[in-house]
Amino acid sequence: MSKKYYFIGIKGTGMGPLAQILHDQGNEVLGSDIDTYTYTQAPLEAAGIKILPFDARNVDANQDAIFVKGNAFNNDQIEVARALEIGVTMISYPEAVQEQISQTTSIAIAGAHGKTSTTGLLAHVLKNIAPTSYLIGDGTGRGVPNSQFFVVEADEYRRHFKDYAPDYAILTNIDFDHPDYYTGIEDVTSAFADFVNNVKKAIFAWGDDEHLRSLKPSADVYYYGVNPDRDDFVATNIHKSTQGSHFNVVFRGKDLGEFAVPLFGQHGILNALAVIAVSYMEEVDLDLIRQYLLTYQGVKRRFSEKQIADITVIDDYAHHPTEITATLDAARQKYPNKKIIAIFQPHTFSRVIAYKDEFASSLEAADQVYLANIFGSAREQAGTITSKDLGSEISKFGGIIEENDMSLLMPYENAVMVFMGAGDIEKYEFAYEKLLGQLRTDLT
Repeated sequence: MSKKYYFIGIKGTGMGPLAQILHDQGNEVLGSDIDTYTYTQAPLEAAGIKILPFDARNVDANQDAIFVKGNAFNNDQIEVARALEIGVTMISYPEAVQEQISQTTSIAIAGAHGKTSTTGLLAHVLKNIAPTSYLIGDGTGRGVPNSQFFVVEADEYRRHFKDYAPDYAILTNIDFDHPDYYTGIEDVTSAFADFVNNVKKAIFAWGDDEHLRSLKPSADVYYYGVNPDRDDFVATNIHKSTQGSHFNVVFRGKDLGEFAVPLFGQHGILNALAVIAVSYMEEVDLDLIRQYLLTYQGVKRRFSEKQIADITVIDDYAHHPTEITATLDAARQKYPNKKIIAIFQPHTFSRVIAYKDEFASSLEAADQVYLANIFGSAREQAGTITSKDLGSEISKFGGIIEENDMSLLMPYENAVMVFMGAGDIEKYEFAYEKLLGQLRTDLT
C-alpha cells in the first residue's frame, strides 16, 4: 500500500536519494528546502518530485503525509516546529532509512573516508545482478519493489548511524574527521562500536586500521587488505596502470581469481576488495562480479574528470588529509607524466586547526598547490586560522585563488588540475573552466 511522504530538507545528500527510493517504490513524495540550486536536486526534478520553499503552511497543507525530518534541522526550524505543534506523524531521517534496511538483505557502508565510493561501487555491481535498491551519499538513490539487496551509505556524523541494524557492514576506516562534534579518535571509535553491535550477519573491515581491529562486535568479522598474515580477503599480484588496477583475490588460502577495476590509487583496490568480499559471502556469481566491476563509472564529485583542450580537470570531494592523499595518489597513477596541480578549499575552521600539519603534508604530493579561502559552516562562520596560514606551511604553495581572478592557474599547459573540497570549490572550478574554454578557443 502506497503512502505519502513529505521531506523537510529534501535536497540533503541523504534525504534526496531516500526520497527517490520511496518515490520509485510507488509512494507519493514531495518536500521542501532552500531555494539555492544544489547538485542533489536534479535527480529529484527528473523524477517529478515536487520541491517547495520552506514554509509552515506546507505542513498544514500536507497533514496526511509522514514527515521525514532532515538531520540538519532542530525542533525550532519553521516546518519542524509547525509539525510538532499540530502533531502530524514525523520520523527522523535515520528512522526512515532503518525502515528500508529492515525490509531486505541490507549492506551498510561506513567509514570516515571512502564510504561514498564504496557504496557506489557495490550498488553498481549488485544492481546489475539482482534487484537492488541503494542510497548513496552523492545524492543518488534508487528504489526497486521487492529488492533482494539494499545498499546504504551510513554516516557517522553526530552518530546518525547508531540505530541502523543492517545484515552486513563494510567499514573502510575510522578517523577523526568531525572536530566540531567528536572529542577525539576514541569518541569516534566508540560511535563505530555502537554501530557494529547492531550488525546481524557479518562485518567486512579494512585490516590495516587498528581502530577497526579494536572493535569487538558479536557478528563475524572478515578483514580485507594486502596482508596475508592478518587479513581474510587479500589482494595479491597487484598491478596498477594508466587504465586502472588489476589483482588476484585470496580468501583464507583459496584463490578467487583475478579482478580488474577502472579505478586509480590504492584506495580503489581496497574498495573493490570490500565489494568482492561481501558479494562472495552472499554467494553472488564471481564471474558476474568481475564483469560489472569493469563497467563502473564512479559517483558524483569523486575523481570526476573532464577534458578542456590540453587540460584535465578533476573534481573531488576530498576535504580531509587522508582523502587528499588518496586523490593525489590516484591522479599520479592515471597521469604519471603530467604535472599535478592541487587547488584545495579547506572546509571548516575547526578541521583546519585540528589538521593543519597533516593538510600541509598531504598537499605536498602535488607539483604545485593553490588554496581558496576557508569555507565555514552553519556552526562555524569564522575562525582564528586562514588559508594563508595553511599555505605558509606548504613548500609548493602558489597563492590564494579568488572566484573573479583565476590568473594564478592560467599559465599551466598539458596539466592535471585537481579541485578538492567539500564547500563551494565548484564555483572556482567553473570560473576556471569558463576562462580556460574562452582562452583555448581564442587561441585556435
